[in-house]
Amino acid sequence: MLPIVDDVATRPRLPSWLRVNLPPGRPLAILNATQGAIAEHGLHTVCEEARCPNLNDCWSRGTATFMIAGKECTRGCRFCSVETSRKPEPPDPRESQELAAAVERMGLSHVVITVVNRDDLPDGGANHYKQCIQAVHERLPHVTVELLSSDFAGDESALQHLLTKSPLTVFAHNVECVPRLDQVVRDPRASFDQSVQVLRRAKQIRDDLWTKSSIMVGLGETDDEIVDAMRRLRDADVDMLTLGQYLAPGRPGERYLPVDRFVTPDQFATWADDARGMGFRGVASGPLVRSSYRAGVLLEEARSTKGL
Repeated sequence: MLPIVDDVATRPRLPSWLRVNLPPGRPLAILNATQGAIAEHGLHTVCEEARCPNLNDCWSRGTATFMIAGKECTRGCRFCSVETSRKPEPPDPRESQELAAAVERMGLSHVVITVVNRDDLPDGGANHYKQCIQAVHERLPHVTVELLSSDFAGDESALQHLLTKSPLTVFAHNVECVPRLDQVVRDPRASFDQSVQVLRRAKQIRDDLWTKSSIMVGLGETDDEIVDAMRRLRDADVDMLTLGQYLAPGRPGERYLPVDRFVTPDQFATWADDARGMGFRGVASGPLVRSSYRAGVLLEEARSTKGL
């Protein structure tokens, strides 16, 4: 699956390291089986909704990142292709069981669940997210669960409810970009400081959790700003970090930002070294890396560096 390119006049040609192709043979069969499992249970994936360039790679390995609480987000960030609505449909009460069934059918050992922002709900969706986590654990207690969470608009009571007695292994929340670009890139209700505080509080509420965040590059930041953002995340005791290239999901214009630069694989490798030097226990850094990229492998890396 190629990253979407809409018009050569509005975008520079993609460098060779950003071109991907369908897998051949058995991996293609696994990809189709993954697609079938997702469709059968009426689920959504962030792989599809966010037009992830790694969809073919991940699905051909039998992995996918499920997106719960609907496919419409109450926020309108300028990097994201997920549909926006002020008042989405209520969360599907059957979703938790359908999710658990799909995870079982796919034979996953580590599942990533991501969410849309639900600012329209009193608890920001926290209780629905918790029900989905619990349903997977009750059906498949051996499966480790990672949640890529919203920020609940900074509501600590919602975060507390989500995490208390929750069978969660990894709590992830993305800062998305460097602080200076918040107002350009993210919805006005989000900010780097608020996101860092959510990550910090998650670790304070549950010190047994692994925490994780992600930064996109190619939005107008400098290399020094990336290093500073990494340092601020590590100061909040974040364990795992991913860094990847921003690719505009649609035509740059009113909503989607244009790509400012294509960062080389060598620079991503330098940032990975910097991050490990700061003390991050799991790091994935590369042009095609996304926040849930090979999440189970990253968790194993983090565990191994801690001697677990």
